[in-house]
Amino acid sequence: MSIDSRLDGVRRRLAAEMVDALLVTNMINIRYLTGFTGTNAYLLITPNSARFYSDGRYAVQAARQVSGSEVNICVSHAEVSDALSSIVKGQKLRRVAYESTDVTVASRGPSWEAPPGLDKVMTYLVGAEAVPAAGWIEELREVKDADEIASIRRAAELGDAGFDYIRKKVKPGVTERELALDLEFFLRSEGSEGMSFDPIVAAAENSALPHAQPTDRAVESGGFVLFDFGCIVDGYCSDMTRTLVVGPLDDRHREVYETVLAAQSAGLATASPGVPCGDVDRAARRVVEDAGYAEAFMHGVGHGVGLQIHEAPSLKIDRKEPLEPGHVITVEPGAYFEGWGGIRIEDLAAVTPDGLDVLSRAPRELIVV
Repeated sequence: MSIDSRLDGVRRRLAAEMVDALLVTNMINIRYLTGFTGTNAYLLITPNSARFYSDGRYAVQAARQVSGSEVNICVSHAEVSDALSSIVKGQKLRRVAYESTDVTVASRGPSWEAPPGLDKVMTYLVGAEAVPAAGWIEELREVKDADEIASIRRAAELGDAGFDYIRKKVKPGVTERELALDLEFFLRSEGSEGMSFDPIVAAAENSALPHAQPTDRAVESGGFVLFDFGCIVDGYCSDMTRTLVVGPLDDRHREVYETVLAAQSAGLATASPGVPCGDVDRAARRVVEDAGYAEAFMHGVGHGVGLQIHEAPSLKIDRKEPLEPGHVITVEPGAYFEGWGGIRIEDLAAVTPDGLDVLSRAPRELIVV
């Protein structure tokens, strides 16, 4: 999908909502609609135009990156506000939508005494009736085009290479922190623009913490090591989790691991176009519950991935919206036992017209090192 097609999607929403313009302030959404990767910008979209505003730090970058919009470089926030107000008045824009989950009272500047209510703030800022527009661009971003999926696929392939590299570094005595740093250095040296999130490396009992942070805890024989990480390519994220065992392996390790693997397989087999998101969670969760571990699986089975690591759709059990071709999702059941350890297996997949294309290819079978 081209930038122009994305802007056309916004304009269709303007018409449907009967508003005259949308002021975009979320930087991820500005990147999606213009290609700009800087940290400060505004984008005003009307039925017939798109105007991009940033400051002098980004004059050259904006000229290189921004497409589909007229580029304007301003000296100060006040100048941006004046320019927006001038356009609103000049084009007689009566209703201007804004990203209500992103704009803050502080957007007007430190010298301004804010009136109560964010709608009044925006009315003051642009000089028109302000209409909250939560999630408009995020809804467009939910379904990925072929180019976006190709970028996510490359990020997933780089993640596969990262796991293949780091699993060979696991041995008794190495710390979680050392493994996390080694993994990140490898991924960046191989071309990652950054990490999708701070990598999770959790050894032994720490693997029972779904969002563990790497510590100086050393890997020990007879325990799990859980890796949850992702990297960024072309601005798009990957996400993968693998859990391995530092030998010796016992029956409980194998039993719980095989349960989680079967749960993930059930979730992957269920995910296809038209299937309610909650059904994917339900299919995976049923396997864990039937094994007697219901209380050990305490999070949703997955989420969307794109320019951000967590996007729509959500694959929680209560979600009824159907999966669509172009959704990129994770399927990541887990089982966690305080004081012993935990297992999570996560793959990234794109929903296709025919089913599911699993993008992460690292081995899912139990690895003992």
